[in-house]
Amino acid sequence: MRLLIGCVAALFAGGCIVAPQTAAAAGGATQFRNPIRERGADPSVVRHGKDYYLAFSLGGIWIAKARTLDGLAEPETQKQAWTPPGSGPGCCNVWAPELQRIGKRYYIYFAADDGRNEHHRMYVLESAGDDPLGPYAFKGEVKTPGDRWAIDGAVLEHKGALYFVWSGWEGETNVEQRLYIVAMSDPLTISGERHEISRPDQDWERRVGNPFVNEGPQPLQHGGRSFIAYSANGSWSDAYCLGLLTLEGEDPLTGPWRKSAGCVFAQAPHAYGPGHNSFVKSPDGREDWIVYHANYDSGTGWSGRDVRAQRFAWKPDGTPDFGRPADPDQPLRRPSGEGPPRK
Repeated sequence: MRLLIGCVAALFAGGCIVAPQTAAAAGGATQFRNPIRERGADPSVVRHGKDYYLAFSLGGIWIAKARTLDGLAEPETQKQAWTPPGSGPGCCNVWAPELQRIGKRYYIYFAADDGRNEHHRMYVLESAGDDPLGPYAFKGEVKTPGDRWAIDGAVLEHKGALYFVWSGWEGETNVEQRLYIVAMSDPLTISGERHEISRPDQDWERRVGNPFVNEGPQPLQHGGRSFIAYSANGSWSDAYCLGLLTLEGEDPLTGPWRKSAGCVFAQAPHAYGPGHNSFVKSPDGREDWIVYHANYDSGTGWSGRDVRAQRFAWKPDGTPDFGRPADPDQPLRRPSGEGPPRK
């Protein structure tokens, strides 16, 4: 059975939240258990100084701060970064805020609409300084080429240049979600035309459709190489999983981007529909961790998602090895250099 204690009210929609078992109860301060946040989806986690920061949406955009990953269940600080307007563009259906440090400021990229899904576009907040908690200023829409439906935007930094990657429609109708990339002249401004880098054209990406989905592109870099992890299949299904794009050329706009032959991170017992992740380093910088959402029970779709974290490794060929989602009923060792939670 799930080992859960405690209750935190109103951190996510749905009222009272049960927090995961603490490290002490799990067998010592060197261990923790998933989930690190009992309700949530599309996690975006960064480290700054000695702390982790998680961006999430709840009638607006919020930032949670904690000394440990599992401390994000009961954050030491939780602050609203942005309150949406009552109506008009960007007022409604705020999805998947992506927290990124570019230069000496933080940016939050997020999708929102005016109450109609077909009007989803990407927007951005900019911090006043180098603090993930802000304050933030609303900088408006990130105007992607063609002014089409757009969600899940993030910035790839490659060889000193910036590129915006996102999930969008080819046209004006919801047939399928593809991944696009475009150059940026700065963290707020698109320059040039969009280039498609992936569409759900493989059998393993088409297990669940209507529409068929590629979404949640998440840049990852290692050893001078650039990768994009992304989510395939419907997010409401157990088949939701991560695929991987590997840049094999010099130019992210033209690629080529080599697609994985199948899911690189897929369902396991008590980890159904794992996907829409972010990456974060351990406090000492020696380990790489993936933070993602999944469901404990099969068939629970959007309603049962929680936030989890685990370490991943690298293969001899330099590509990431995410392994399998960890069993949430088993303790995991804390990130290297992470001390026990604050009392």
